[in-house]
Amino acid sequence: MPLPPTLELVCSVCEETHDGWTWRCDCGAPLDFASSSAKHRKRTAPPASWADTRAGLWAFRDFLPVGPHVTLGEGLTPLVDAPEWDAAFKLEYVFPTGSFKDRGATVTLSVAAELGVDRVVEDSSGNAGAAIATYAARAGLDAEIYVPASVKPGKRRAIERTGATVVPIEGSREDVTAACVAAVDAGDAWYASHAWNPAFFAGTATFAYEVCAQRDWTAPDAVVTPLGHGTLFLGAYRGFRDLYDAGWIESMPRLLGAQAAGSAPITAELHGEAAAAGENDVADGIQIREPVRKSQILAAIDDTGGDAVALPSRAVERELDRLHSEGFYVEPTCAVAPAALDVYRERGVVAADDDVVVPLTGSGLKT
Repeated sequence: MPLPPTLELVCSVCEETHDGWTWRCDCGAPLDFASSSAKHRKRTAPPASWADTRAGLWAFRDFLPVGPHVTLGEGLTPLVDAPEWDAAFKLEYVFPTGSFKDRGATVTLSVAAELGVDRVVEDSSGNAGAAIATYAARAGLDAEIYVPASVKPGKRRAIERTGATVVPIEGSREDVTAACVAAVDAGDAWYASHAWNPAFFAGTATFAYEVCAQRDWTAPDAVVTPLGHGTLFLGAYRGFRDLYDAGWIESMPRLLGAQAAGSAPITAELHGEAAAAGENDVADGIQIREPVRKSQILAAIDDTGGDAVALPSRAVERELDRLHSEGFYVEPTCAVAPAALDVYRERGVVAADDDVVVPLTGSGLKT
């Protein structure tokens, strides 16, 4: 069955178009939605509906590929001053499942509902799996979530309590993805992947829309995010690019990534293997050695004058204690971004008077 125009797909590498749903191109590359935000570029100001907080992130429906078929009222998370860091924190950990992944899950499951999907699968270190499982339950769909055997018990319980099937896999994070992909290829499940599925990135783009709406349509000078598969990093880039192309913000922020030492392929690409070396088993949510959309992440860094750095365990542990002592009860992976902000300032990448936003991505209640 042909896809609706807003769901038509195009390959991110070979540019082949697909009018039926598939999870990756025949060339092996990830897909994106073919439609763009060009229809918004002639507007002189954002629509009044974007000021309606009752709609949550779905206030930005004009930039999303489907309507809110599956929602829990997510979005419009607080943007608060963080004087100790001379920055503003966006509290993404107050979402229904305790992480920013709900942005992607609500749009992904809404697309699944639009397409009449019965069963979804996902692979995750925890947060994305909990989000997909929860929104699948909301939609009345079966879900199967592949996780590392070492996944934190709190995150596994959150998935199991939705009624989803949890499939623990021994080995690396890449082994988990390989097992999930094999199941997708062998069966009839729909791959609700936070790395591959373009609907997830359409959802995380709402982070940028909210930041600018909360700042009276001005973009910050820089945004520092955790960086594994680039789910939030790329979503933010696309969101800010939408607004810039529409003429609603006057500049693009520099996008600065925070990676885990030892699992930092973007840092290695930019600065060499030595800059990415080390160990960080604290930031388990971003231990991704082979991000699916690596070329797109690098392009976003290049386009915004951004960067990426790798942080060791001890820096993240110190930052986690600091966050908790200031009232931000977040999970360990979340601490990598504010820790990276200190590094960027020390290196002069972020100036003392730069206006910076840092998302706090996951709740400490899950650890």
